[in-house]
Order: sequence, then structure tokens, then C-alpha cells
Amino acid sequence: MPLATLSSKNQIVIPREAREALQLKPGDKLLIRAHDGKILVMEKPKSYHRAILGRGAYPKNYLKKERQSWK
Repeated sequence: MPLATLSSKNQIVIPREAREALQLKPGDKLLIRAHDGKILVMEKPKSYHRAILGRGAYPKNYLKKERQSWK
């Protein structure tokens, strides 16, 4: 597992294998989250709507049945 070192300017370099795996390029925006003593680095989605699409926890056909009940 590659290491990153915090510089005196509080900067880190993301290791090449991680950049290549995520296809990151200079200028790309990243989201940083600290949680339970860990840091999570994620690429900022170009569209939050698309990023969460299909991640709901509804059972199959639930929304269809709900909408039909409104009629």
C-alpha cells in the first residue's frame, strides 16, 4: 500500500496508482471527509443526482405501487 507524507505546507501527493485507478487529472475536485479517525478522499461527482441514482433502499416496484395508490 503506497504511503503519502504530509508536507510542511499541509499538502499530500495522491500516489500514482490511486490517481490512475480513479482516472484523476490535475484540476479535478476531490471531496475530503474525516470520520472516526480516518480520512476518506472521493472524486467530486460531476452530477450529484446521477451519483445517487439507484441507491435508494426501496424494494422493487415499491414506488410504482405507491404512485398507483394515489389515483
